Amino acid sequence: MKQVILMILFFISSFGYSQIGGEDEVYLGGDFIDAKFQGGGIDKFYDFIIENFDVSTVEKRGQIIFTFNVNELGEIKNIRILRDLGTNSAIELIRVLKKATKWQPAKRGGKPISIQLKMPLTFN
Repeated sequence: MKQVILMILFFISSFGYSQIGGEDEVYLGGDFIDAKFQGGGIDKFYDFIIENFDVSTVEKRGQIIFTFNVNELGEIKNIRILRDLGTNSAIELIRVLKKATKWQPAKRGGKPISIQLKMPLTFN
């Protein structure tokens, strides 16, 4: 009997905490506008990387996976290489990312916000 009462109390308390209300509801309901690179989207950023990346640094075929933040000012921060194709290709990718011009930051509810992007780069 104690176990049944304990389970009922657990479910009731978890339902109470899973509801969204107050400020969260307004925040989640705001219009989201994605970050833009040189007036375009991710495709424009890939074009920039391809134009500036020295492919001779790639030591083997495969995929580099990287992540970075675009902060409220449109700056690229917190670059991390999650999977590389050798040290030289990782260093080259970081060089290219640091060379990139500022993005137009993402916005939610009309205010700039920081976002994290995770991207692959495939070499055949």
